[in-house]
Amino acid sequence: MEVILQNLTKKFPGRDRRKKKDIIAVSDFSFRIPDGKLIGLLGPSGCGKSTTLNLISGLVKPTAGRIFFGEDDVTDLPPEHRGIGLVFQNYALYPHLTVMQNILFPLQNLKGRDRLTKAEMAEKAREAAGLVQIEELLDRKPGELSGGQQQRVAIARALVKRPKVLLLDEPLSNLDARLRLQTREEIRRIQRETGITTIFVTHDQEEAMSISDMIVVMKEGIVQQIGRPQEVYDNPANLFVARFLGTPPVNVFDGKIRDGRLYIGAEAVLEGLEVFADPMPEEVCVAVRPEGFRLRENGVLSCELSGVEVMGRDISVVSRNKFSLNPQIRSIISTENQPDFESHVVRFDLIPRKVFVFRRDTEERIGFAVSGGGVQ
Repeated sequence: MEVILQNLTKKFPGRDRRKKKDIIAVSDFSFRIPDGKLIGLLGPSGCGKSTTLNLISGLVKPTAGRIFFGEDDVTDLPPEHRGIGLVFQNYALYPHLTVMQNILFPLQNLKGRDRLTKAEMAEKAREAAGLVQIEELLDRKPGELSGGQQQRVAIARALVKRPKVLLLDEPLSNLDARLRLQTREEIRRIQRETGITTIFVTHDQEEAMSISDMIVVMKEGIVQQIGRPQEVYDNPANLFVARFLGTPPVNVFDGKIRDGRLYIGAEAVLEGLEVFADPMPEEVCVAVRPEGFRLRENGVLSCELSGVEVMGRDISVVSRNKFSLNPQIRSIISTENQPDFESHVVRFDLIPRKVFVFRRDTEERIGFAVSGGGVQ
């Protein structure tokens, strides 16, 4: 099912009675979600991602804008008539009911022509349980299950009616690290097997990037960028997106552009620049991905070596630079190319395609080309 959001806006009344200023949770959000895709709504706490999900589900009514499921305008439809499956962060299972009874519950509330026989309901419940691989747990109650198993029950209950759209609101937040990894892989598997259009809300960029067909990065109710995870990572639209995506985070420096060179402090870190900006700012923010550093004895950027963290296949060189806006610089390099631990200074060359330049005032991306290196 294709989901279309047209100029979706949600305002909540402000709590300050004197100013009476509305709080804009979602601002003019337009997006066409393709049929059968898994979309990640991503951003920090308070960015509007859960409000967007609640608008799509019908739990919250928009202040302005329309919502379409295919060609049907569902903006004014109540949640039970939208054909959605909704999974909450806290699972919301009935503790006094067995797993089977929890999964059956949505089917038992069907009325009229949609009503099923007991045999039909039981068959659908077992099919849903099979999808999430909990067939052997059907006679247990939620209190007898682990967190990961409870989450699977919640997903099965959402899937049992074969919804047009599946909505997941931070479904992995209550799980430990290993279970989070396992469950997110299961969510992706289930989505591919069912082909249900799925919208997944999370603040964890690694989760969103690992399983989503497309991600929507939000900040303060405003969409910052939409695209395939790798495309957004490689081509962030602004400094917020660059900083929000990536582990370890991107390294940001005060920089300058002069005479076709990009400087960090007095060091020219890239040469032969053609900058696509009018007017062209002199002072900029320079962002370098951790994998964008090449350790070299005579490298163009010098930093004060703080330490080295062994990561197995790679190592993380931790250093400092007085022009860095991060407390520490983290550079990911191969274990075959380690720094001189006796030296207090480490030097790097930069990989141009891993370097981004942003305006200091608006934090918008500035495109540039390096001679022989293509457009960045």
